[in-house]
Amino acid sequence: MAGKKSRRLVSSRVRQVWRYIRLRLCKWFLYFVLFIVLLTALLRVVPIPFSAYMVQQKLAQWFSADFSSELKYDWVSLDKISWQMQMAVIAAEDQRFDQHFGLDFAAIQAALQYNANSKRTRGGSTISQQTAKNLYLWHGQSWLRKGVEVPITLLLEALWSKKRILEVYLNIAEFGDGIFGVEAAAQYYFKKSAATLNQSEAALLAAVLPNPILYKVKQPSAWVQRRQQWIMRQINALGGKGFLQKLE
Repeated sequence: MAGKKSRRLVSSRVRQVWRYIRLRLCKWFLYFVLFIVLLTALLRVVPIPFSAYMVQQKLAQWFSADFSSELKYDWVSLDKISWQMQMAVIAAEDQRFDQHFGLDFAAIQAALQYNANSKRTRGGSTISQQTAKNLYLWHGQSWLRKGVEVPITLLLEALWSKKRILEVYLNIAEFGDGIFGVEAAAQYYFKKSAATLNQSEAALLAAVLPNPILYKVKQPSAWVQRRQQWIMRQINALGGKGFLQKLE
């Protein structure tokens, strides 16, 4: 009897400890969610000082004992980015940007079908999803990251305008090894500001976005050049500058 009583006491104490741990975890999870919501609301109006992916890249440099390399990053507002550059990333990455609420299920289905029949992988992420990933999350393929990416994407769509999402995306996207944002890319590759990029230059920058480490702006492969020409045709097909007037 004493042994059974002792086991019941131990079992009761374990349940109490586990219940306390679950309550604490739920409490901290709610705090974390509230923090992300408040931070996202704040970032709706202030420039982004850095992104999670920039931190990841910097840490990778340090862990490889590379203390001399510096990330190139220079925030600019959307009105300081040429409309050709704005349209180039929309044409290349998310042609239904003005229609969806963060997730483009048609693009996801098309990507799955393409990947099943091709050696080359195509993504189905929207500009909103890529902004959420670059801003808050880590790079790499995992269902965990994708699962976290979806609610953050919906949060961005709920709290930010389409123009703000596009502005942040253009400022934190990677255009080369350690080159973040279109202003840094324009200065590095073309010695000019993002405001003066023409359609050909903008399309070339957008063409390397699937993998800016593999695909080069300075030494574009035949595939990058074909994609550049395709993006230019898509900009015109989408209506050029007029497309941007539909964004809010």
